[in-house]
Amino acid sequence: MLWERAGGTAAKCQKAYALAESGFRVLARFMSTPIEDYALISDQLTSALVSKTGSVDWLCFPRFDSGSVFAALLGTNDHGRWLLAPREGKVLGRNYLNSSFVLRTLWGSANGQVLVTDFMPMSGDHSSVIRRVEGLSGSMVMEHELVIRYDYGQVLPWVRRSFDTIKGTESLVAVAGPHAAVLYATRLPKASKHSHKDEFTVHAGDIYDFEFACHPSHEPAPEPNDVGLAMTATAKHWHSWADTIPPHGDYEPLVRRSLLVLKALTHRKTGGIVAAPTTSLPELLGGERNWDYRFCWLRDAALTLQAMMTHGFEGEALNWRDWLLRAIAGDHHKLQIMYGLGGERDLSERIIHQLPGYAGSVPVRIGNGAVGQYQGDVIGEVMVALEDLRTLGGREDHFSWPLQKALVRNVLANLRHKDHGLWEMRGETQYFTHSRVMMWAALDSAVHAVRHHALAGECARWEKARDELREEILAQGFNAELNSFTQTYGGTEVDASLLVLAHVGFVDYADPRMLGTVARIEADLVDEHGFVSRYRTESSIDGLPVGENPFLVCSCWLIEQYAHSNRLDEARKLMDKLAGIVNDLGLLAEEYDPVAGHMTGNFPQAFSHLGLIRAADAIEEAAGTRPAHTRRAYT
Repeated sequence: MLWERAGGTAAKCQKAYALAESGFRVLARFMSTPIEDYALISDQLTSALVSKTGSVDWLCFPRFDSGSVFAALLGTNDHGRWLLAPREGKVLGRNYLNSSFVLRTLWGSANGQVLVTDFMPMSGDHSSVIRRVEGLSGSMVMEHELVIRYDYGQVLPWVRRSFDTIKGTESLVAVAGPHAAVLYATRLPKASKHSHKDEFTVHAGDIYDFEFACHPSHEPAPEPNDVGLAMTATAKHWHSWADTIPPHGDYEPLVRRSLLVLKALTHRKTGGIVAAPTTSLPELLGGERNWDYRFCWLRDAALTLQAMMTHGFEGEALNWRDWLLRAIAGDHHKLQIMYGLGGERDLSERIIHQLPGYAGSVPVRIGNGAVGQYQGDVIGEVMVALEDLRTLGGREDHFSWPLQKALVRNVLANLRHKDHGLWEMRGETQYFTHSRVMMWAALDSAVHAVRHHALAGECARWEKARDELREEILAQGFNAELNSFTQTYGGTEVDASLLVLAHVGFVDYADPRMLGTVARIEADLVDEHGFVSRYRTESSIDGLPVGENPFLVCSCWLIEQYAHSNRLDEARKLMDKLAGIVNDLGLLAEEYDPVAGHMTGNFPQAFSHLGLIRAADAIEEAAGTRPAHTRRAYT
């Protein structure tokens, strides 16, 4: 049995299944929409999640990390939502308009069909959500409900009708302290207690337009968009960007949509990249592993840019480098693992008690306490990404290389310090092998910058520290008896992050030590469905309750390893398994529950999508249909 090989028991296996079944019952009890039933729309300032039931259940203004206007995702309809859907009928299909985030949902019943189009226009300083209802055949009765709640469901706005005497039009205006919103509509809903509702019949040929725009309450409401023109311009904006994506063989649709997701999570003004547009979607239903991911992790952003750079998007990388310089500037000695979209540093974690959580999973957290952690790997990911940017021709300016040298000094100053690791363990700090390898990678990138790019630096010192750290890792992070690298120095457990060692060239993919590590990961962390967990929570040091679902980027890492170690058939098999769980729009959450068949964790997740891109690239490289981009192995 898999669990017995991992040091567990059949009873533990049964407990894991019981937890999954319990989570499924929790989902049903709270009537929460499955995470995979949501669609993302974005204007690269903020984003919204639209359910298959026609409800916008998550929307934050004016940025991804701002307070919510609609928070039904983490509570009930009373915490804010915008429903626009037929009273009767079902979804016949939905898709994005080609390579865009213009969402089209086709509804049908015995009486007729309607098409609902949802998108966020890409122009102007104020974000808005536009919804168009078109009657295609027969007739259907539409339900319309608007429930506006600011600050995560806490603040009920004052809503009134406003009449424009010049244009002869009416709108709904909502105000709550600094917040304001306006609804422009072909047909406005009527007040009903603390919401606004309406029903109307759509016949073939009818078009109803709705635009919900937010703005600061001290400023005038933005002018309404011409919906048809805005839709065309928005689709064109996304298409123009996506048209530069090179062909990608068998997995082109997955890679294309994943690159678009990474672009959608990039703030178009600051260049910051959020890890996900949501907070507190649980890693395990009913559990407390619920985190706020609406911030810019240096690690996640650096890995995102590596995935984008290999597909020709060096401009995005330069924009992010500029964001990095601003975020770190002035206090690089106190480097944080994450920052706000504008480079903000205070991301203090607090609990929002009024929200009952997705499927009853509490607490709902705003902010992230991991901001204060020391994670030794972060500078490594940043330095490796910036090295790749140099290799692709990105030029250093008067500030960027000096800052990188300062980051290397940070690595040297922390060589003896334990850390919280890639997975942000909330237990005691350790010497995590992955973190130590990434510190090695930071030094190696700095040495390479001097040796191969003629940049000035303390190369001899860096080289000496790099080589000594390598010897330390091989002595303390590798267990010769088990023929495996280990999660921590002197430990016996494995961690999926060890699959990254070959990514940065610490060892070759085919190195016997790497192959031995893969065998341990397959035995201990791969479940019977073929998905990979981060580590065994029942024997881990993460300081949290036992239990979580497979972490999708870990399966992507295993695909890379298979592809680069002459196991291409197995790589394709696992890739096809991942392709089988993306939702109908090509979106992935952080984790997946293979027993219940539901996604879990924040959604959509940049880490999952960048991993999917890398995995597809590795398969194409191994098959000889794509130029190799693997990093040289250290010798």
